[in-house]
Amino acid sequence: MTAALSYPEHGATQHGPLPAGYHHLRVEVLVGHGREVIERAGEAITTFRMHRAAGVRIRAGAASADPGVPVEAGLGIGPLRIAAPCRVVWSTYDSDRIGFGYGTVDGHPERGEESFVAELRPDGSVWFTVTAFSLPARWYTRLAGPLVPVFQRAYARHCGRTLRRLVGPSTSTPCS
Repeated sequence: MTAALSYPEHGATQHGPLPAGYHHLRVEVLVGHGREVIERAGEAITTFRMHRAAGVRIRAGAASADPGVPVEAGLGIGPLRIAAPCRVVWSTYDSDRIGFGYGTVDGHPERGEESFVAELRPDGSVWFTVTAFSLPARWYTRLAGPLVPVFQRAYARHCGRTLRRLVGPSTSTPCS
């Protein structure tokens, strides 16, 4: 049985606008240039390799991020590790946009949705974007208050740097 999502605005990180009443996050990181870079970035994102390389323990119900796949992210270390159960809500494998969004289920420290997307822009640059909307769902995230968005932004930037490292130097020249 698939756990129900813990928020009603399913898929809002894919098409927007982000719903009112939540904390919003959007972080963009340049990861390289060219077709090869977006393909490598998309593969690293949709197979959870980027998350694992960023130090997150991922247990997923499938090898790739397809709608309906349950995902549990483990944040922290040892006995301080926090389980963050989610479910993939949407995924895209277009020629210029590859990624997915997952939503929280009961037991997650937050309530909302987060997406991870690589995009090949008209100038040939490849950008990694994290988009999210969330609210505290547990006592400890409510207690942490304004520190949670700070952590989320730092984590998104860390994922971007990790993805840049994973995709390596671009092999094509940026368009002018």
